[in-house]
Amino acid sequence: QVQLVESGGGLVQAGGSLRLSCAGPGRTFTGYTVGWFRQAPGKERHFVAAINWRNGNTHYADSVKGRFTISRDNTKNTVYLQMNSLKPEDTAVYYCARAKYYITDMRGPYDVDSWGQGTQVTVSS
Repeated sequence: QVQLVESGGGLVQAGGSLRLSCAGPGRTFTGYTVGWFRQAPGKERHFVAAINWRNGNTHYADSVKGRFTISRDNTKNTVYLQMNSLKPEDTAVYYCARAKYYITDMRGPYDVDSWGQGTQVTVSS
């Protein structure tokens, strides 16, 4: 496991935007799939988006397609989640995640080998 550090959460009105960042030490993400999950109070942790560090391929949960964009900066070893057109149902703690090395299509918590500490996103109506 490696230490992942998220930032960028906060309170925003519906329709607004936030950008989350997640950084790891050294070449933490090289060769891995990296992404985001979220967990609302009393609910399970769900997949949001992921990016393959090798080729930049991305995939998203249906609930965020067209609104959220995941990207990476190789030079900073940082992954981003740009969240636009936010809705109250997007309110959750968002977790950065690195997949197990052989996983290219990260979809569930069982695919993850390292988690960040989480950052709260609250969308008011």
